[in-house]
Amino acid sequence: MPLRRHGRGADDPRMPPAATPTAPTPPDGRAGIDAALVRRLLAAQFPQWAGLPLAPVPAEGWDNRTYRLGDALTVRLPTGPGYVPAVAKENTWLPRLAPHLPLPVPQVLGEGRPGEGYPYPWSVRRWLDGETLLGAEPRSRTTLARELAAFARALWEAPVDGPAAGEHSWYRGASPAHYDGETRSCLAALDGVVDTRAATEVWEAALAAPFTGRPGWFHGDLAPGNLLLREGGLAAVIDFGTSGVGDPACDLVPAWGMFEGAAREAFREAVAQDTGTWARARGWALWKALLVLAETLRGEREDSGAVPECRRIVAAVLDEHAQCR
Repeated sequence: MPLRRHGRGADDPRMPPAATPTAPTPPDGRAGIDAALVRRLLAAQFPQWAGLPLAPVPAEGWDNRTYRLGDALTVRLPTGPGYVPAVAKENTWLPRLAPHLPLPVPQVLGEGRPGEGYPYPWSVRRWLDGETLLGAEPRSRTTLARELAAFARALWEAPVDGPAAGEHSWYRGASPAHYDGETRSCLAALDGVVDTRAATEVWEAALAAPFTGRPGWFHGDLAPGNLLLREGGLAAVIDFGTSGVGDPACDLVPAWGMFEGAAREAFREAVAQDTGTWARARGWALWKALLVLAETLRGEREDSGAVPECRRIVAAVLDEHAQCR
């Protein structure tokens, strides 16, 4: 599940509805963006690409509409004002980070301006081949764990300055204490659904382990939908909208969201983080799972498959915390 969204606000990208791997391409026009609008924008600002075939991609994130443009390009348009800061951030920082990373990341070829009735900046990017982990199975989860860990470590250690964690990163890379009230509200709502006493211990342990290391770049949303696979291996990482410079703990959430058993241990060994970072990471994973679970049980989300997945993640986090005591 992506590591985002709070409530149902259209401009809050912290946790979009979970994608279904086999779902058909949704009808064009979400957030008032359709192919006709994109063609007008291209004709006005990038006429060299305006005649290329254009079609929405089969699976896209919540915070942007994405269209494939010809064979080699994509067009990416934010769906609300809360997603706009990510456009300039990716345009500015990804070219500087890319040389230090072991895998391809999005490459911006054209920076679009508001126009044709569309109010936000947008971009034309190079197409990255691959299928997301939502719809493809890796040849080995353990191998994927090591590949993802290698990417994460390279990102954390990249010798590139950048914006400190904060509102633009939805507080990824900052202290999980920003979501203390929300987490405790979810715990109250889920009493009798999960072991709230043990979950409270996990959360308070996260808050009691402040980050004291050297701030580094983090991705902030290493979710299945942001990992591209090709021939069973990790081929690219996309969507740096929640990235910034700060605490890497948020990038350890895949340990419970994607991996189990030997794969989880391989990820843990490869990222080589200390106990405090893992305590904060358990807090991030718990917050996400509790929020999605509470929203789903309140009927605010339509993805019934989120309930068992969230229960699984909560159980794994609680079990690991118990073993660490």
